[in-house]
Amino acid sequence: MKVLGYLSAHKAALLACVLLLVGAVFCDLAIPNLTSNIVDVGIQQSGVEHVATDELTSATYETIRDDLSGDDRAIFEESYAPSSADRFALNEYGRAHLDQLDTIVAAPLARAYGLSSGADDPLATQGALAAAVREYAALGYDLTAMQMRYLLMTGAIMLGLTAVSMVLNVAVGFVAARTGAGIGRDLRRQLFSKVVRFSEAEIGRFSAASLITRGTNDIQLIQMVSIMLLRMVLYAPLVALGGIVMVLTTNAALGWIVVVAIVVVAVVIGILFRFTLPKFKIMQELIDKVNLIAREMLSGIAVVRAFDRQTLEQERFNDASVKLMRTQLFTNRAMSFMMPTMMLVMNVTSVAIVWFGGLLVGEGTLQTGDLIAFITYSMVIIMGFLMIGMVSIMLPRADVAAGRINEVLACEPSITDSDERKEASVGPVEGGHATSAEGERAWQVPAEGAPRRLGDARIEFRNVSFRYDEASECALSNVSFTAEPGTTLALVGATGAGKSTVMKLIERFYDVSEGAVLVDGVDVREMRQADLRATFGYVPQKAFLFSGTIDSNVAYADEGMPEARVRWALEVAQASALVTARAEGVEAPIAQGGTNVSGGQRQRLAIARALARGARVLLFDDSFSALDYKTDARIRAALRDQLEGTTCIMVAQRIATVMGAERIVVLDEGRVVGQGTHEHLMRSCPEYRDIALSQLSEAELARGGDAA
Repeated sequence: MKVLGYLSAHKAALLACVLLLVGAVFCDLAIPNLTSNIVDVGIQQSGVEHVATDELTSATYETIRDDLSGDDRAIFEESYAPSSADRFALNEYGRAHLDQLDTIVAAPLARAYGLSSGADDPLATQGALAAAVREYAALGYDLTAMQMRYLLMTGAIMLGLTAVSMVLNVAVGFVAARTGAGIGRDLRRQLFSKVVRFSEAEIGRFSAASLITRGTNDIQLIQMVSIMLLRMVLYAPLVALGGIVMVLTTNAALGWIVVVAIVVVAVVIGILFRFTLPKFKIMQELIDKVNLIAREMLSGIAVVRAFDRQTLEQERFNDASVKLMRTQLFTNRAMSFMMPTMMLVMNVTSVAIVWFGGLLVGEGTLQTGDLIAFITYSMVIIMGFLMIGMVSIMLPRADVAAGRINEVLACEPSITDSDERKEASVGPVEGGHATSAEGERAWQVPAEGAPRRLGDARIEFRNVSFRYDEASECALSNVSFTAEPGTTLALVGATGAGKSTVMKLIERFYDVSEGAVLVDGVDVREMRQADLRATFGYVPQKAFLFSGTIDSNVAYADEGMPEARVRWALEVAQASALVTARAEGVEAPIAQGGTNVSGGQRQRLAIARALARGARVLLFDDSFSALDYKTDARIRAALRDQLEGTTCIMVAQRIATVMGAERIVVLDEGRVVGQGTHEHLMRSCPEYRDIALSQLSEAELARGGDAA
């Protein structure tokens, strides 16, 4: 049982719950016995608990003594001493041997009052107690006061035990709730820590919708069942076993009724298990599917409306939702069947106990209070097994959820740091310092704004081939190029040529299938991921902003980033107008995903975020597509002026954007079909020339694309 494995990390809480529950069970099991005493002793016997009375009249003493012989007579005589002319009082010896004395005195006392028909009379014990009551009356005792004293004392004990049981159960609930919350917290932390280390391959394997379900619904279920395990699964066996012991102590002759009831309960639970267990795993998978469809529909709501496909999406969602509903209905109906069945078993058991117990009461072998206690203990036993059954219904589903969590935790990321890590060499940095073994940055940024010269970096692709999985075709085949330090390299090509894949390999979001990607001569697989990615300022193809403010998004790499640097990055990215147009300035709010700003504004803020980091290499993955030509040109001019000496690699669809690059690499279906300057490619690469002429005229190309 995987869920139990999570509790093993909380042994102290588990031990505390066991000890507290043992105390609670002791209190709960003592109350029915006290109820029995109230009926038998307090009401029927007027509060007289023992046959051996505290005092005896001289006549009764003589009658009993004459009826005894041997050791019994010697013990009786030793137990009582004269207290007055016509009375004998129970002494310390007698109180020490009170139980033995009750047995010795019972029959003679009952015969003395004519309440026993003979030595084998089954009612002799009850007759002896009735005789003891008469003896107290003959001595002049206030029987009403004795009765009330006994009832009040027993009632006070019951109230005290109830209060203690309540306190212990509250304590158990507190410990269980804290432990369950701790398990949920630890699992969420472990799961999130694991997921953030996943590469895109692992994210794609599990899917974002499934990971969200596992991190919310599954962990919440495990947390709830963990609390139930601590509160009910530990309590139920204890109270059931304790109830069995008390039943056997009360009257073993009726024990067969309880055995039959337990067998019926076990059969019902077994049948439910047989039919519901396979449904729980299906249910979790259906929840994943519902979440997936909901996320797709909400994320693409604009496309859905634009193509008037609301009805189709509604049908898709309804289909998944109905399947989930049917599965849940099946399991819920099965669980709802259990409760009335258990109640029927309990009621039939009660009737059987009353029927057969009444016969024993009539025979005098069982007292009325004992019968009441027996019924109570039987219900306790059945309720204990009922609780086990209820939790048993939840355990398989929780076990499925735990298996799904463990599947993620056991998944090792395909992108890991090498045991023998190397560091890329760092060129001279004006006013800066080199990267240390602790991963310090290779640049410094003065508080007044723009970073100083960042230091150059050399990026090389050496015979790189890559496929996303073993079954797919190569996305890149034998790709080789070099981005020289301090230069700009551009990647162009048709859609699907592999340009974004190149960027992902540089960042090491994936590992190459063949060949190597090198930064300053070091294979990226031999570098620590944190050091590698600190080298880059990355602008993804789809500009994504986090909920927060403009400042928090631009300063994402460093929460303590000076405001001057944030404003400098916004200025270079031509996003200053976005700040000045808002009364809050850099504290202007940004919605999740940047939905409250335009596509071009999102791209400019994403560019500013990469610039503010002050990285040695800037990676632009088609990061100018949402910008107008004028803004595009201004950003490129600002990059040349402000970041001279920074290695820059960009993916772009516009020829005007890449014409000024020192090296342009042309990709076609994952292969390099040409590389060089714009002028060289116009002469030697038909693919590049076709792309250029499809966007700009010969005259515009001759003017460097500025007319565009």
